[in-house]
This record gives sequence, C-alpha cells and structure tokens, in this order.
Amino acid sequence: MGIANWRNRRVRHGSGEPLRRYRWWQMFSRSLRSITLASPDGTASIYTVDVRHGGDMSDGEVRARLYVDGALRSYAKMPTRFAVPGGHIEVAITGFGLKRCHYVRADGTEEQLSPDPRSAEGRRARLHHRHPRASRAIGLISLTLVVVGLCVEVPQIIEALSQIPLIAASVGTFTSPIQLPLHINLLIGLAAVAGSTERALRMRSSWIDELAS
Repeated sequence: MGIANWRNRRVRHGSGEPLRRYRWWQMFSRSLRSITLASPDGTASIYTVDVRHGGDMSDGEVRARLYVDGALRSYAKMPTRFAVPGGHIEVAITGFGLKRCHYVRADGTEEQLSPDPRSAEGRRARLHHRHPRASRAIGLISLTLVVVGLCVEVPQIIEALSQIPLIAASVGTFTSPIQLPLHINLLIGLAAVAGSTERALRMRSSWIDELAS
C-alpha cells in the first residue's frame, strides 16, 4: 500500500462541531491555517486546519482537524492528508511546530495555507510582509543558531555513545574536540531550540532542527 493511501486511511469523519475561536494565549500551542477553495458547483468554502501541539486532553495525541466553513469535517493523526476540491491538504509536524500544511493541487502545484493573524505564525508572516529585510535577517540568525547547536552538540553525543562498552569494543571510543561547561552547553541548546521554533513558524523545519535541539 502506497504512502498516500496509508495517510488517507487514517482520516476519520468529524461530528460537525464548531471551530473554537483562536485565543491569544494559544500563540505557541495552536496552529490554525485556512484556505478558500471552490467546489465543483462553484461554491466557495473556507477549509481550516486546526492543530493543538500539546495534544488532545483525552489521550495526548496530536491530531490535525479539518473544518469546512467552521464545522468539523474530519480529523487524523499525523502525518496525514485530507481530500478537498481540486486536490488535498497535507499536514505534518515536528517537535517545534508545523512542518507542512499545504494545499496540493491535482497537477502537483502547492500552496501554503494562511495562518490565523492572531497566531505566532500569523505575526511572523506579517513581519515578513512588512519588513522583509528584517525578516530575512531573523531567518539567517535562526539558521545559524541551529547549525551552531548541531556542530557543538553532535560530537559530544557521539562521544557519550562511544563510551558504551559494546560500541567501544567494536569501533573504539571517540573524544569530542569540543568540550564545554554544562551551563554553556545548556545556553547553546536553548539558543538552538529558539532558532528551530522560529523556523517552525515559517514551516522551514528539517532534520537538522530535530538533531540540533
């Protein structure tokens, strides 16, 4: 079974419950993104994806919920895709936020869903629109923090793993060329987390974010 079918298989029908209003205190714990699509009969509807990053209160599972004109149509664990007019919406997360929330048309072209303006993602998008130079500078700083975190932390992790007797007996031990005090390591780790979080607001997260943080 292909991955597309595997993702579709996890989608469950919703009960039609209304979309809850976005609150300011949910800035970093909830993603809300929307797109307006036309049905075959020409009727336009608003498709909204709602993700609570802390997970559902019932079981802690993080799910994506698809609302159509404010009513819950379907939901699924992630990664997943929802069938919509003209294509589908793909949703995936990382440990820092949304990795993907795109409308993929039948011809393969893609479009990001627009974030709620009150969300952290919406505020970040507004900053980019109003101050593109500052936005690019922030993005470069974020990437630098992540890369530095990766370069500092990974050698030390490899050193710790190489001390495991079975690994040491097989391939020998490794000594990291970077030896830093604990508080410096913590500061670098926190900086990498901050950088990865900022990148997640723009859905730019990748494997380096997970590894560095």
